[in-house]
Amino acid sequence: MTLVYMRILIALGLGIALGAERTFAHKTAGMRTYGLVSMGACLFVMLSQIALPANASISNVMYIAAAVVTGIGFLCGGVIIFQNHHLSGLTTAAGLWLTAGIGMAVGFGQVPLATFVTVVTLVVFTILWFIEQVISKLSKRSR
Repeated sequence: MTLVYMRILIALGLGIALGAERTFAHKTAGMRTYGLVSMGACLFVMLSQIALPANASISNVMYIAAAVVTGIGFLCGGVIIFQNHHLSGLTTAAGLWLTAGIGMAVGFGQVPLATFVTVVTLVVFTILWFIEQVISKLSKRSR
């Protein structure tokens, strides 16, 4: 399997890993959404590298990367909901935004970095959630 296809599958797998945690947390954006965001970001980065003529500058690649960040920001904005004086979807939006970065890192060939960020994000999604619950309970008792 060529390097291009391997990177796509790695980006998909890392996105699915984050989405699996979100599925366990009963969030609407799960494995498919996170996997697609990561894979899509990877694809766009690799396309910008493949399509570049040999004499083009690296800034041309970065234009595509910037467009991915802008596009994913639009997607994430749709995930955030403000209803009855309650804001929800922020963690999901931040997770999707970060997942695009993970996919972009894989697209640029930075698989170890993307894997590390995936593991750290899983820690944030899981362990920090438990810590937040404890803090929330303690703050409700002190009222």
